[in-house]
Amino acid sequence: MLSARIKYLVEKYFDDTATDAEREELAVWIDTTATQEELEEALGDAWASHVPHTAMPDVMSDRIEKALFSTVPEKQPARIIRYGWWAAASVLLLGAGSWWALRHTHTTTPVIADKQSRYKNEVAPGGNKATLTLADGSVITLDSAGNGLLAQQGNIKIVKQRNGELTYEGSGAGEKMYNKMVTPRGGQYRLTLPDGTIAWLNAASSISFPAAFSGDNRKVNITGEVYFEVAMDVHHPFVVNAGAVDITVLGTRFNVNAYEQLPDIRTTLLDGGVKVSSAGANTILKPGQQAQVNHHGALLVMNNVDTDEIIAWKNGFFQFTDADMPTVMQQIEQWYDVKVSYEGAIPKRSFGGGMQRSLPLSEVLSILEANDVKFKIEGKNITVLK
Repeated sequence: MLSARIKYLVEKYFDDTATDAEREELAVWIDTTATQEELEEALGDAWASHVPHTAMPDVMSDRIEKALFSTVPEKQPARIIRYGWWAAASVLLLGAGSWWALRHTHTTTPVIADKQSRYKNEVAPGGNKATLTLADGSVITLDSAGNGLLAQQGNIKIVKQRNGELTYEGSGAGEKMYNKMVTPRGGQYRLTLPDGTIAWLNAASSISFPAAFSGDNRKVNITGEVYFEVAMDVHHPFVVNAGAVDITVLGTRFNVNAYEQLPDIRTTLLDGGVKVSSAGANTILKPGQQAQVNHHGALLVMNNVDTDEIIAWKNGFFQFTDADMPTVMQQIEQWYDVKVSYEGAIPKRSFGGGMQRSLPLSEVLSILEANDVKFKIEGKNITVLK
């Protein structure tokens, strides 16, 4: 755990109120004492409430970079992106082939002469929004519901926790009472299922599940994108149905992306093991593999996928590797609940890097404009100008 003194020094540094002596004290701690975990904790706390466009001087970024990469294999820097401070400190989406670097962040948002005329309305980022439909058809709007007990179905209590998470508490048997959680565009939500499995729903997603699991397995149905951390139960496999695809597990962490606009359903395994089945074909994934099932039922397995990029949305970031314009804008459409159109041909650009999903839309688009493309915001309509 960080000392109060270190927290104080980091906050002073990022507020630009630290004295020369305090800056040197912080630098000495980074050079001689700080572990990677302590650096991530300290900088993450500071960046959580910090102005994202403030630059970090080369001298300090050199020290942090050296301290981090002295404990991380040279070929695996991407794993650090899962921590908030690293992506926040480098909140500039650079062109394809570039790399995350604290020293290259701009001190201000790029100056654009006609920004006011093009950005007529600001659009806030998405947040924790969802509805829950109970077995009797009643609907609860979770983002406006108060904390505490929301409903009871048999012996099962449905509780909204202080952090906004929805949990199912208790046990039951007999007739299954199915519930459904739905997130809108611009929404996400975290749910603890009756067996203790945790599910994070991305924007425009849904999950249907019984208020209490019974029988030989624990089956849920999803649309959109959902990340799971499955509670271990060797006698009752956990089964996820996503359209024509079934994913069977005992206890593991994995992500399922089944958005209709994508050409395939993608199951990505972080750890443990899952069996992916579709149209008579099946495969067992290992950590770091992704199964892709297209609309014709053909199954393809990809090895060594970037799992940090796959679940960046759950950790509060956009993250891309050589992504084209439609891929980037599809994520922006869902998270900011906007409609994207193109003035003329779609620009042939590729993007690599990442940025916070907590940024307002105008800042996200300003960052993208570093790749020589411009946008116009008119309410919920975004036009790519070139």
